[in-house]
Amino acid sequence: MTQPTPPSPDPGQAAVEAVSPLEGLESSLVEALGANPWLVRIALAVAIGLAGWWVVKLLTRGLDRVLARAGMEQILRDFLRNFARVLGLVVVLVAVLDAVGVPTTSLLAVLGAAGLAIGLALKDSLSNIASGVMLIVLRPFRAGDAVEIAGREGVVERVNIFQTLLRAYQNHDIILPNSQITTQPIVNFTSRPQRRIDLPVGIGYEDDIRKAREVLLGLAGAHDKVLRDPAPEVLVTALAESSVNLVLRAWVQTPDFVATRSDLTEGVHRGFNESGISIPFPQRDLHIYHHDGEGKALPITQVVALAESEAAPRKGG
Repeated sequence: MTQPTPPSPDPGQAAVEAVSPLEGLESSLVEALGANPWLVRIALAVAIGLAGWWVVKLLTRGLDRVLARAGMEQILRDFLRNFARVLGLVVVLVAVLDAVGVPTTSLLAVLGAAGLAIGLALKDSLSNIASGVMLIVLRPFRAGDAVEIAGREGVVERVNIFQTLLRAYQNHDIILPNSQITTQPIVNFTSRPQRRIDLPVGIGYEDDIRKAREVLLGLAGAHDKVLRDPAPEVLVTALAESSVNLVLRAWVQTPDFVATRSDLTEGVHRGFNESGISIPFPQRDLHIYHHDGEGKALPITQVVALAESEAAPRKGG
């Protein structure tokens, strides 16, 4: 028996099924309004762009709230929110171009080839992006930490895709490329709850080291911000050219570091003055020798006599 041949598909029905919902909406608007098809396409593209931008804005806000409730830190939240916004806007742009009538398949292929060329040309920028991801994942610092990066000190504000923003102590912004941060030493001053103050002090050779140690330890012990454990200590670090160098070591809570160091420095100056301990400054002993014609040093009395004899004619003239 011969199998019955299936009915051939209706070309008109296949064409209707091939029409996308967007094309169907466009055709309906053209028929209903009697407007130019290009005007309808542009209007749809604008509507899709505005609606997509609004949806992306809502989604990024919702993502930020979810991450905040999950206890994620501010730097990582900002990075993920910015990445999601950029990704969403790219999707909206493709949808707008598709609504206008631009063949997105060919466009994506062109964009891929162009992206490869741009990536090779902008390898430094891509390095900044990769470094930004490393900073987010490894988290050597958090928002609000006081750090020193590439010789710059400040408080971390945020980590962007390409750059990291520091707020200097003088309240100006420092913007550092992420690739420069990951290749330089990072000093985080606030990563630990306690810090040690090392306060160098010099005293004269004629002063009593034990008395100076008592003054320094008494000063540290009387300060309410200095921790009792670990206990303060005073060490002799060097016998310098014009002073005996000591260092006062005192532990404090990290937020109290700057103010306590200032108080101790002022207290050392006041305490040494009251105890009669000198704080010497660098000095040199200069010896001047006068020589005769044979290169022998002349006695000081002969030098003075020669100077007076040379000055006498000048006074008489």
